[in-house]
Amino acid sequence: MTLLAVIGPKALYLTFLWLLSATAASWLSERKGYGERPGLAAGMLLSALGVIVWLAWPAKDDSRWKLQGAFTSGDKTLAEARAEASSQDDG
Repeated sequence: MTLLAVIGPKALYLTFLWLLSATAASWLSERKGYGERPGLAAGMLLSALGVIVWLAWPAKDDSRWKLQGAFTSGDKTLAEARAEASSQDDG
């Protein structure tokens, strides 16, 4: 019984790190235009390394990452940002 009590808190903290990494990688991949599933898979399989992978992965041209900025939500909706970007390309 003592052995289980000794490794309990450490295992709990590692589980929290794993869950937070999966959430962060999922959010990053969605923001970069690839959807949530690839990031969730990377975060679950690679833990904290999955977040680093998605920070280094290039964003698609029509993604929130490119249109609204890296971590800010921006004042405009994604549709407004896309319309503004297309009008700048035309003019």
